[in-house]
Amino acid sequence: MRLSVIQMDMRLGESAYNFAHAEALLRRAAAEGADTALLPETWNTGFFPADHLPERSDRGGEAVKALCAPLARELNMNIVAGSVSDRRGGRVYNTAYVFDRQGNQIAKHRKVHLFDIAVKDGQCYQESATLTAGDQITVFDTEFGKMGICICFDCRFPEIVRLMTLRGARTILVPAAFNMTTGPAHWELMFRGRAVDNQCYMIGTSDARDEQAGYISWGHSLVVSPWGDVVTQMDEKPGIQITKIDLDRVDAIREQLPLLSARRTDLYELKGK
Repeated sequence: MRLSVIQMDMRLGESAYNFAHAEALLRRAAAEGADTALLPETWNTGFFPADHLPERSDRGGEAVKALCAPLARELNMNIVAGSVSDRRGGRVYNTAYVFDRQGNQIAKHRKVHLFDIAVKDGQCYQESATLTAGDQITVFDTEFGKMGICICFDCRFPEIVRLMTLRGARTILVPAAFNMTTGPAHWELMFRGRAVDNQCYMIGTSDARDEQAGYISWGHSLVVSPWGDVVTQMDEKPGIQITKIDLDRVDAIREQLPLLSARRTDLYELKGK
């Protein structure tokens, strides 16, 4: 699989610009030979998304389908449409959509863990003040086997990646936007840890860094192998990185180091106080 991570620069709240820019980048990824392309978190509005959702961005999912379904067919490319701010029934969700080469929507994931943090001498955010959490673990079938998808803060929780792995995922896709406090400390560490524990490819796609934005992203989109190697990693600037993913390596590593099959589930339970 030739996978393109798209580290996109975007304009806060300017959906028309962001959609046109995303289309141009997806076309570039296809021209460079990508089988699959992955956009970052909340690329339709920018991050922190819901604070700046204009009314014209309602039902962001419908706009994403209108762009990505025909584009996937035209380009003959799987499109993992990052995540978008999507207002439904008076609630706003952070939602990731996935389209296959025929333009069919094959997955939808609503961010399960909302980003509510207060880092001492760092940054504070409360995503739950404006967004509603999803309640599903998302794994889907592709021509390259099963994949899982979660969004940014979701990946902080080992359980969600383990559940996707146990449901057959060999590649985990993570549209994300770590910031300048959490990024240097945990971005690469987290992806390498999840990859080693689950013996799968971990793909993290960030938006590019904008020093003038209210929320400054770390960038550094990356691909980590099931052995924990950083296969590719970008810097903070906008761009596209295409990486060849060898999925046979997942099976080989799981056979040589049988972590998943050696699990003692009979012991993994808290009992009593």
